[in-house]
Amino acid sequence: MGLEAVRIIDLPKISDPRGNLTFVEGGRHIPFDIKRVYYLYDVPGGETRGGHAHRNLQQLIIAMSGSFEVLLDDGYKRKTISLNRSYRGLLIPTMVWRELVDFSSGSVCMVLASEYYDEADYYREYEDFYKAVREK
Repeated sequence: MGLEAVRIIDLPKISDPRGNLTFVEGGRHIPFDIKRVYYLYDVPGGETRGGHAHRNLQQLIIAMSGSFEVLLDDGYKRKTISLNRSYRGLLIPTMVWRELVDFSSGSVCMVLASEYYDEADYYREYEDFYKAVREK
């Protein structure tokens, strides 16, 4: 898959003078059923989150508030995507290394995951990830 499968997904946005509403339906707006939801908040300035890849898990990352950048690497190419809209999600397929950086003050990052937490699904060392990608 690699970086060519990474994409921004525009989620439904229902505008209303009382406040906007956006929703995500697993298997409809994103190509997987949602098995886990988690969010990052109160990230101190200069900190990096992520720093791993997944063997089987896919994710949709959304900047619910504020902004941050996602550094992506498939073992061959790298790119950076900025997230700053709560109605846009970044779809990350399997076997893509990701690091989240440059969090704005008060930012909140929500992640929708295709699988339940499983430590065995993670590549936590870049060298192990890189080797696995090159062996395929």
